[in-house]
Amino acid sequence: MDSTLTALQELIEIVAKLRSPDGGCPWDLAQTSETLTPYIIEEAYEAVDAIKSGDKEAVVDELGDLLLQVVLQAQIASEANDFTLAEVAQNINRKMIRRHPHVFGDVKVNSTEEVKQNWEKIKAAEKGETNDLFSTKLSRYARQLPPLMAAMKISKKAAALGFEWENIEGVWEKFHEEVGEFEEALKSEDKEHQQAEMGDILFVLVQLARWYDLNPEQALQGTNHRFLKRFALVEKMCNRPLSEYTLAEFEQMWQNAKAQLAREKNKQLETG
Repeated sequence: MDSTLTALQELIEIVAKLRSPDGGCPWDLAQTSETLTPYIIEEAYEAVDAIKSGDKEAVVDELGDLLLQVVLQAQIASEANDFTLAEVAQNINRKMIRRHPHVFGDVKVNSTEEVKQNWEKIKAAEKGETNDLFSTKLSRYARQLPPLMAAMKISKKAAALGFEWENIEGVWEKFHEEVGEFEEALKSEDKEHQQAEMGDILFVLVQLARWYDLNPEQALQGTNHRFLKRFALVEKMCNRPLSEYTLAEFEQMWQNAKAQLAREKNKQLETG
C-alpha cells in the first residue's frame, strides 16, 4: 500500500511541476480541461485495446496514461479552486459505498441482475431522475456515450418499455426502408438530409445487432483490424509505389491477402 501511495504522490508532484509557471512545460501550461478531453477518450480506447491484447506490459503502460489524464484534470481544476484530486477520490469512494448497499449495508441480493437493478435505482435517485421524462434520461446517453454505444443503450431502454418491433422481420423492413430513403437523399445536394438518412441506417443496424445479440462496436472494430491486416499484406506484395497500381491489381492482391489470412486462421484452429 505504501509503495502505491508513494508512486501516486510522485505522479501528482510531476504533474504539478509540468503545470508550474516557474519552469513548467509550455505545452502542459497551455492545456485546459476542454483541450485535454480528446486525450481522455483516446487513452481509454488504447487501454481497452491493451487489455484485449493480453499484453500485461501494454496494459500497465496504457492505464498509466489514463491515470495521467485524471491527475491532469484534477490539477487544472485545483489551480482554479474548483476541486482537487482528493475530492475526486472521496466522491467515488462515497459513490461505490452508496451503490453497493448489499456489501456495505444490510440489503440482500440473490443475483447479479438484482445488483444491477439496485445500481440503476440508486443512480437515478442520485441524479434526481425520479420524476424526469424518460426521453430526458435517454438524452444523457446521447450526450455522454460514443454514438454506437449510445444507440444501443437508448434502444435497449426504449425496448424494455415496449417501444419495440413485434419480430425481426419488422426490423429488416425498416432497414430496407431506410436504405431506400438514403438513396433518395443522395440524389439531392442537401448534405444535412443525406447525413440524417445515413444516421437512420446506422441506428437500424444497431437494432439488428441488438436483436441478434451482437455488439456493433466490437463488430466494427473487428472489421477495422481485418482491413488493416489485409492492407498490410497487400503492401508487402507491392514492388512499386501504391499509386502506380490499378484498381484491378489492388483487387487481386486484396483477394490474395484475404485468402492467406483465412489459411493462417484455419491452420491455427487445427493446431490450437
